[in-house]
Amino acid sequence: MSPLFLLLFSSNKFQLLLFMVLCGLQGTTRLPVFSMDGDYVIGGVFSIHHYIHTVEHNYTTLPEPLRCTGSIISRELRFSRAMIFAIEEINNSTKLLPGIRLGYQIHDACASVVMAVHVAFQLSNGLDPVFYTGDNCSQSGTVMAIIGESGSTPSISMSRVIGPFNIPQVSHFATCACLSNKQEYPSFFRTIPSDQFQADALAKLVKHFGWTWIGAVRSDSDYGNNGMASFLDAAHKEGICVEYSESFYRTDPHNKIQKVADVIRRSTAMVVVAFVSVGDMRILLEELSQEPSPHRQWIGSESWVTDADMLRFTFCAGTIGFGIQQSVILGLRDFLLDLSPTEVAESPVLTEFWEDAFKSTDKSACDGTEDIKKLKSPYTDTSQLRITNMVYKAVYAIAHAIHNAVCQKTNSTTHCDKLTMTESKQKVNFSQNGYDVSFDANGDPVARYELVNWQKSKSGSIELVTVGLYDASLPVGQEFHINKNLTWVENSTQVPSSVCSDSCPPGTRKVLQKGKPICCYDCVRCPEGEISNATDSPDCFPCPKEFWPNAERNICFPKPVEFLSYNEVLGIILAAFSVGGACLAVITAAVFFRHRTSPIVRANNSELSFLLLFSLTLCFLCSLTFIGTPSEWSCMLRHTAFGITFVLCISCVLGKTIVVLMAFKATLPGSNVMKWFGPPQQRMTVVSFTFIQVLICTIWLVLSPPFPMKNLTIYKERIILECALGSAVGFWAVLGYIGLLAVFCFVLAVLARKLPDNFNEAKLITFSMLIFCAVWITFIPAYVSSPGKFTVAVEIFAILASSFGLILCIFAPKCFIILFKPEKNTKKHLMNKNQY
Repeated sequence: MSPLFLLLFSSNKFQLLLFMVLCGLQGTTRLPVFSMDGDYVIGGVFSIHHYIHTVEHNYTTLPEPLRCTGSIISRELRFSRAMIFAIEEINNSTKLLPGIRLGYQIHDACASVVMAVHVAFQLSNGLDPVFYTGDNCSQSGTVMAIIGESGSTPSISMSRVIGPFNIPQVSHFATCACLSNKQEYPSFFRTIPSDQFQADALAKLVKHFGWTWIGAVRSDSDYGNNGMASFLDAAHKEGICVEYSESFYRTDPHNKIQKVADVIRRSTAMVVVAFVSVGDMRILLEELSQEPSPHRQWIGSESWVTDADMLRFTFCAGTIGFGIQQSVILGLRDFLLDLSPTEVAESPVLTEFWEDAFKSTDKSACDGTEDIKKLKSPYTDTSQLRITNMVYKAVYAIAHAIHNAVCQKTNSTTHCDKLTMTESKQKVNFSQNGYDVSFDANGDPVARYELVNWQKSKSGSIELVTVGLYDASLPVGQEFHINKNLTWVENSTQVPSSVCSDSCPPGTRKVLQKGKPICCYDCVRCPEGEISNATDSPDCFPCPKEFWPNAERNICFPKPVEFLSYNEVLGIILAAFSVGGACLAVITAAVFFRHRTSPIVRANNSELSFLLLFSLTLCFLCSLTFIGTPSEWSCMLRHTAFGITFVLCISCVLGKTIVVLMAFKATLPGSNVMKWFGPPQQRMTVVSFTFIQVLICTIWLVLSPPFPMKNLTIYKERIILECALGSAVGFWAVLGYIGLLAVFCFVLAVLARKLPDNFNEAKLITFSMLIFCAVWITFIPAYVSSPGKFTVAVEIFAILASSFGLILCIFAPKCFIILFKPEKNTKKHLMNKNQY
């Protein structure tokens, strides 16, 4: 373990140094409240009284001596008596400092820096008015070490006074982290952990219970200011926000205390962390008890949270905080209660304590016969010795340091020489009362705390219950352990909530409120296409391209893939019309084949008619390739099959139109046109026109064929599975060639529409081409503007509409005559130019 450096000097050196620095006693000597001579004297400084008497300076006469006032702090009196108990226990020991008697000088600092400094000077100087220069002299005037003070601010002032003399100061209750600075306080040590450990523990405690919005109050002293600064720094790292941070001191005007109480009452933070000394906290709670105020969950520092006198504030039930580990000191209670009337009468402090303790139970004057064993007071309460044990360990630490310096063990005998001390630095590492005592390089012990909880008993009083432990020496994340149920504010078993803003659920993100701490925020729903899957997420993040958020926007699901399917109504309807159209073409072909020898069939070029019906059947069926999941083959087939079959269809219609025109010219005298456009030429015409389309489609497929693709741009929330054109030039070349043939056919049909035949097929072709052109002209804007699967539906509709237009306009009248008007299916009727 790291050492407690205790600089011990020989008596000659020590007295010579004091003689050189302090030539004589100045001012009025303040007598100790308890004292005993010894070979080595240990000083003690405790705040036995609350206040120091205010001295008025008129600068004409010497001010009156400093004196304490106010009521006695029973716990501090117990500390001083525990120091005496430990010294007497050591003096009676045969193992520790055998043959050496320790003495003590215990002073009351009145919780005042001024008095603490005065006492420090006096302990450094000694009480003897004459300095001895001889070699053989008593060391009763030499204070070897000082225990105290209870507060950090008085301890700092004392350390600055006694530090230059290398007089060790071991505090039992000064916890300010600033005192760990060995450059400023080289001779300061303590048996209580530094506030730095407590501040970290408190921040982890607040974080553990999910409190992010707290209030903070502190003593306006080194203890409170430094402790709260450490806590706020640790809390900031844990993401905890502070609504307010107020400071005060017990001697502040009442309106200042009242202001702090009003801030607590008006605040929205449910949890209040109080880094306050016990005297200051008593003043604040007394002020808060004056007017009913909203209940608050108090988090206390070790200074006040384990003070038995504070348990009388029942409205603070549920308070939790860290306390020094409790212990049992055998024999201490009997020693505290062993106050004889003579001993009380000889000590002004004990007399005052006795009178204050029994005045409430007996209105008559105290005569010393009262039974102190029946007294319920912090002085007599040894059920949870915490800070008292720190005093006990401090005495033993000093005793062990002296023992290591002046005693030597020879065989089984320990010999101590009290007159020949040499300068040395001694390590202190021992076990006492079941606890290990050691100090690190900063003079601090290992930090261990108990987590305590103020719980209401069945009788309605408040009890201090240990519910957990905190050990800073354990690995990170394992220091904190709760082993019992806690009771919260208003005797609730549920952890209270203390947040500025409720947690933002998944699917939202935090947006800080302007001008407020980071714990105050609004919950904003994630934008479209983004999610947050954690509580209190600061940001939303977008889903991958092929994913989309659910309704709550906390999970990314795969986007539904959409295409024109056989399973949906639109797909079924279009497929039904497609199959129906193909069946209609086949039925028409069957009718024509059945009546192939009839005049009306023979007169309308039966070969081209059958080829036209075959191409129309393919046109109807090719629309089926547009329905279903697009694949590489279906994408190439649908456009090329559509282009080739429609060119074949238009080529047949064009051939029939040319035949009509040629037939009319053949009726003119001397005309020999039909021999130039007979069946071979008709077949060649159809093949030639179709071959050009086949060539266009081949070039398209070779250079940049259509391919299946996932369209992610049309709809954000779903994927459109469609066929990309590959080459738009190829697609529009196919459509353009079909349109060119259709327009050419339409023009020829218009020219032949008034020919004088009774059954002029050119009229029917004109109507069919008019419908065909109208459909495909309207198709272009509809195709461009239709989104997703409706693009495919528009294309199928155009194919079916134009195909139905051709078959109905060209073949329906003929089938009607064949089936229902057979009397008109004669050569005579067909040649009659006046009837139709």
